[in-house]
Amino acid sequence: MIGSLYAGISGLNANSWAMSVIGDNIANVNTTGFKSSRPSFANLLNQSLAGYTGNEVGKGVTVAGLDAVWNQGSLETTGNATDLAINGKGFFIMSDNGQELYTRAGAFHFDQDGNLVNSNGLVVQGWDVSSGGIVGGATTDVMVPMGGTVPAQATQEFITNVNLDATAVDGDTFSTSFIVYDSLGNDIPLTVTFTKTVNPNEWSWAATVPATAGAMAGGDTGTLTFNADGSLAAGGADPNMTINWSTGATSPQAISWDMYDAAASNGSITQHAVPSITSFTNQDGYLAGTLQSITINEDGIITGTYSNGQINNLYQIAVADFPSYAGLTKLGGNLYAASLDSGQVLRGVPGQGSMGGLSTNSLEMSNVDLATEFVRLITTQRAFQANSRVITTSDEILNELINIKR
Repeated sequence: MIGSLYAGISGLNANSWAMSVIGDNIANVNTTGFKSSRPSFANLLNQSLAGYTGNEVGKGVTVAGLDAVWNQGSLETTGNATDLAINGKGFFIMSDNGQELYTRAGAFHFDQDGNLVNSNGLVVQGWDVSSGGIVGGATTDVMVPMGGTVPAQATQEFITNVNLDATAVDGDTFSTSFIVYDSLGNDIPLTVTFTKTVNPNEWSWAATVPATAGAMAGGDTGTLTFNADGSLAAGGADPNMTINWSTGATSPQAISWDMYDAAASNGSITQHAVPSITSFTNQDGYLAGTLQSITINEDGIITGTYSNGQINNLYQIAVADFPSYAGLTKLGGNLYAASLDSGQVLRGVPGQGSMGGLSTNSLEMSNVDLATEFVRLITTQRAFQANSRVITTSDEILNELINIKR
């Protein structure tokens, strides 16, 4: 009978521990990215000096372990651009002063230094694609200082869609102007003037810039010949003009006029019997700009939008996967650390291979199922109650045994 007392005590201890697990699950029902746990029990057996005989009596119960439930949690839309959720397998990689940790909780924000961090100040890891970082190589802190600038870029090429009037006579002109940028980001008008020559289907052109900004230094004139259908005759090459600036910018600046593809007209310059008109112009230069906003897509690419209209890819967020999630070490704060039991970490790009994609403006909710936890609460309470009855009943029997002597 003494053995039944200890069996009952083991049941009380095991179910007390199970109640703690259930309480932890319920307490974290609103914890971002939380994964619920499930207690695991194992029975105990008596062993005689003769070894296992097949008639061993149970000695009670012991706690065999705690299993994490890695089911995907529901996604909650937050509207915050830096809130991220992994839809599928994987973890965000965080740096704690150089130590690599992992989390499913994607409630991030930018700190005063521009680091993308969680609520504990740990920095999200990724690849700096703006400076040629190798995706898949060593990761680095994701740092996007709000208010950061992108330098000006000088114009290197332009294209303009122009139709020249086929009914024009010798000496008729048409001009078109558009903005180009020097290396300092100064916006300067470049004017191209077309003049009808005496020859049929032929126009000359000349490019100029304001004298206050600089002067053309070559490649600023040429002749265009058109076919009978109004298309630009093949066999030409894109004009390359140079400009000497008086603005203090890099000089000379070479600018190419895109009008041919492999010596054939790209269709941007035509001659038809309608009034001369410019329908489109574009060039690849821009002035300096300040970062205005960021967006993150499902591939984890952080894109910055600048005041000058430029949109640049800045970072790509990295995610990690493991052969065994059960082997990860829980650290609290929704963080995990790798261990020998988890296997070696595999870093990758969201949405590729085994990695889950990112859901932006969203957070992964806890995967705790309250209905299941309440059922476990009832069964654990009853199990604890039943084991306490074993102890009290065993005590009553022992009391009766002692009363025999009386």
